[in-house]
Amino acid sequence: MQGVITFIWNKALHENVIFMAAKGSKKDDWFDNLDKELEKKTAQAKKSSGAESTQKDDLNRIVISDFWKILLRFDKINIHFSIEPNHTQFAQFEKYPYEWSLKENYDFGGVNQIQLVDRTREQGRVGDALKIRHYTEDDVQHLMLTFEYCEGEHYYKYSGWKRIFGQYILFDAPIKKLDIDQFHTVLADVVRNWYESHLKHNRDAFLEYLGNTFEKGETYTQ
Repeated sequence: MQGVITFIWNKALHENVIFMAAKGSKKDDWFDNLDKELEKKTAQAKKSSGAESTQKDDLNRIVISDFWKILLRFDKINIHFSIEPNHTQFAQFEKYPYEWSLKENYDFGGVNQIQLVDRTREQGRVGDALKIRHYTEDDVQHLMLTFEYCEGEHYYKYSGWKRIFGQYILFDAPIKKLDIDQFHTVLADVVRNWYESHLKHNRDAFLEYLGNTFEKGETYTQ
């Protein structure tokens, strides 16, 4: 009797395995459908990533060119800036520094931060900087333009003296929706006021303009 029961059980199990195997062999198998869906998502992601990478490359070419032109304009009144990435990386010169062009083989799309830093020692301007930062939020790439400046120094018990930096957010937009004319309008107004503050030797007036015009960002030490 025990042998008969075992035989019946094994037979049922065998039939069940055969049924599942037959069902799984159909073209509409659950994993086939899932695999197709994931493949479609992969293709869409690659297409989106490629488009954003191209947009980022184009934007960085524009912004780096803008920042280098700003540096040269200030240099004419003996106000010295530094630029990152360094000009030796992105530019080639017929006659340094005014006869230049962008290098074709430079990876502009790989640059995530661009900055123009004031080296003027008077009025605490050293470290004042115009910065571009690329960041991702909710899978969307953004470009943010900020002005960062030293507010003073503070002594910390365990780390010593630190410079305290403030920040104003000048422009922030998703790359796909970025209006380059609007960006340039903001940039031109900031540079105009920055330049004038140097001519008048009045940094406070420039910081007041920033505070009255733009949103205050984060504060950090360095």
